[in-house]
Amino acid sequence: MHIHILGICGTFMGGIAAIAREAGHKVTGCDANVYPPMSDQLRSLGIELIEGYSAAQMDLKPDVFLVGNVVTRARSQDFALMEAILDAGANYTSGPQWLAENVLHHQHVLAVAGTHGKTGTTSMLAWILEAAGLNPGFLVGGVPLNFGVSARLGSGKHFVIEADEYDTALFDKRSKFVHYRPRTAIMNNLEHDHADIFPDLAAIETQFHHLVRTVPSTGRLVVNARDEALQRVLTRGCWSEVVRFGALREEPGALRARGEAHAFDVLRGSLKIGRVEWALQGEHNQLNALAAIGAAEHVGVAPEAAAASLADFKNVKRRMELVGEAGGVVVYDDFAHHPTAIRTTVAGLRQRVGLARVLAVFEPRSNTMKLGSMKAQLPWALEEADLSFCLQGAYGWDARDALAPMGAMAHVADSVDGLVAAIVAAAQPGDHVLCMSNGGFGGIHAKLLAALRARFG
Repeated sequence: MHIHILGICGTFMGGIAAIAREAGHKVTGCDANVYPPMSDQLRSLGIELIEGYSAAQMDLKPDVFLVGNVVTRARSQDFALMEAILDAGANYTSGPQWLAENVLHHQHVLAVAGTHGKTGTTSMLAWILEAAGLNPGFLVGGVPLNFGVSARLGSGKHFVIEADEYDTALFDKRSKFVHYRPRTAIMNNLEHDHADIFPDLAAIETQFHHLVRTVPSTGRLVVNARDEALQRVLTRGCWSEVVRFGALREEPGALRARGEAHAFDVLRGSLKIGRVEWALQGEHNQLNALAAIGAAEHVGVAPEAAAASLADFKNVKRRMELVGEAGGVVVYDDFAHHPTAIRTTVAGLRQRVGLARVLAVFEPRSNTMKLGSMKAQLPWALEEADLSFCLQGAYGWDARDALAPMGAMAHVADSVDGLVAAIVAAAQPGDHVLCMSNGGFGGIHAKLLAALRARFG
């Protein structure tokens, strides 16, 4: 079968491309934004990438077009290929639907949902199952460093998937995760996000309850005990076993941690059932680990073994990833874009580097951030950084006004080059520069390292 994917360089659609290629299908695709790491991964698999959405791609005559949710009819002039597909009555479907029908229907699906931590937790869970010899398939919204790819078919009976609540496609406005029919589902946390789709938190809670409805009575829900929104979701109705994690005090049956984020005991109630010793920092990673351990237990991996296997977990590309060092200044790349994720990421770096200066650099690129609905949270998100630098884009709101409460601690530039110049002027040997964006950020990492070398030698 020949599959042509619209929006192939998105993390989800790129993962589907890799799985389809592994399954023996011919895969091609197109996108308007081709950037690493996904573009590198796809090309290494021999998948042809086409820039843009020209109608001329109809000449490829694939058996089916998979339409990513980046495609919209609101900007039909930018997506001529979609218009041509509709005009020709060609065969098309969504990525989640294709995945459900061709891969997931015969698997024990373990889905990881939540506003934050999906990629890291999905990667941890896949690694735990891999270390247990289960050889799972997986689809992750990033590149787990233990595997080097974001998706694979696997040869076992388990499939681990990052379960996004974002909508499926222009013709299917349900959340992606409704298609997956998991037997094991993690619900990590829940905040208002994707403001371009969901008017408020209650609307997202409804989608999460749709997910709960798809889990069988013999299934398991692994739920963050600290999250009030998730508790509201469960009160709407729950038909499966529930394992809570992250309890702040002893709670029968609940998983909790005792110790530092990089070395902690895993407790069920008052009983120690495992220990995690790894290189990761931050309480958010500790909670993600508890969730992964609780989910792995449902498919037969003992918590002691699951916890021990995390010692070899290497995290995910673009999650506090060390990019380089120049002139004694260390530069990191991270995918954080929601204010809560920015705050958590900065706090994790602060915990790691102690009294050294942290320079936070961010691009409000997500659809939610572009709308400005969370701009007032940015000073709170950045308060643990010593200096902050923001790229002003065509957001419809003024980043300078939003960051004004931070005074001289924040700097806004209208271009990536301007931002680099400001960072380099402020940087000192010993600083740690954390660049955060859910996109390519205009190649800021390489530009920044080059400019630092030019200044410091």
